[in-house]
Amino acid sequence: MANELWPIPKFHFTVEWEGGESGFQEVSGLEMESQFIEYRSGDDNTFVTQKIPGLKKHGTVTLKKGTFRGDNQMWEWFTDVQTNPNRRMDVTISLLDEENSPVIVWTIRNAFPVKVTATDLKADANEVAVETIELAHEGIEQEAQ
Repeated sequence: MANELWPIPKFHFTVEWEGGESGFQEVSGLEMESQFIEYRSGDDNTFVTQKIPGLKKHGTVTLKKGTFRGDNQMWEWFTDVQTNPNRRMDVTISLLDEENSPVIVWTIRNAFPVKVTATDLKADANEVAVETIELAHEGIEQEAQ
């Protein structure tokens, strides 16, 4: 009961997709917005437009992870989807509690990579190499556990 009084920390999560799971450092872009339609009936004597929900709009989801020797999975998916549009897949992101149980699960529908970025290189840096992948998709579903 006492755990419900505190917000959920955001640092413990997993990212899963068809054929794999990987440890990502950062996930951003889990957002949707709705465009609206303005409408006014010709016989409306208030002279005010109504706002009606319209189409949903999604940005890209960005995933960042450490670069590992021999791990070329993101680059291969990016290359493959260019010639094989059936390589779209659902990606599941789960925010976990202290017992590794999902608290909130986001499912990114029909995702495919639109941009892959290799790590930047600096001779005087003291950081791990991080690669980035941006995913276009057809919607995000959120489920609280």
